Amino acid sequence: MYQGCEGQTRKITERIGYCLARAGHETFVSVIADLKDDFSLQSYDGVILGSSIRYGRHHKECYRFIEKYRDQLATIAGYFFSVNLTARKPERQEPHNNRYLQKFLNQISWTPDRVEVFAGALLYTRYRWLDKQMIRLIMKLTGGPTDVSCNSEFTDWQRVKAFAEQLNRDFQAAGSVHFPD
Repeated sequence: MYQGCEGQTRKITERIGYCLARAGHETFVSVIADLKDDFSLQSYDGVILGSSIRYGRHHKECYRFIEKYRDQLATIAGYFFSVNLTARKPERQEPHNNRYLQKFLNQISWTPDRVEVFAGALLYTRYRWLDKQMIRLIMKLTGGPTDVSCNSEFTDWQRVKAFAEQLNRDFQAAGSVHFPD
């Protein structure tokens, strides 16, 4: 399950789901905000949550999901990944040194079994004018791309694949599975 803005978190979630399905796991991918009121985690062996960052915070829907399902989350394997542009920098791409992920983990009432952070995408052409200008300023201050006519994808897909492989091992799938590129 995921919550994002422009589609990069969805793409990452779908890739993880694809890799796990190829390894023989039954998967369910959904936007957190689209879950029905009567949704339950009781029939699942585990949950993988992903959320992107916008203006320094993970999505409210992700916080609400964790609060609503905290008792159920405590009974199954649970994983979380953050998608943010800060992770495009080598010194911010590990869970322990990504301040947005660490802040999030300190604010929630759940301790995931494993966490990861992925660099997202800078999709200037999809942003509203004001967002485009604000993000451009942030990029200028942090040494990122500022050409608003170009989009930039920073996601390391091999890293996403490695996370899915680790989750497969965590779910104790039978045999060694090689995921296609």
